Amino acid sequence: MIIALSLLIGLVISPIAGLMAFLITYHEYLRHYPSKEKPLRIALEAALLTFAFFVIASIVIGFVLSRNV
Repeated sequence: MIIALSLLIGLVISPIAGLMAFLITYHEYLRHYPSKEKPLRIALEAALLTFAFFVIASIVIGFVLSRNV
């Protein structure tokens, strides 16, 4: 039950975190490159890594909390 709740929370928060990482990274790298292609690729990579990190972290936290209950 705790794992499912933790995963649900992670699946709600992870897209928000990924979107924020994309917007911040894209805006910052847009100043350093003349074309928009390279900053877009870098920002998408940052967004996907952030999304994956938060999903995995929520699963791990769910497992840790379920073992202690």
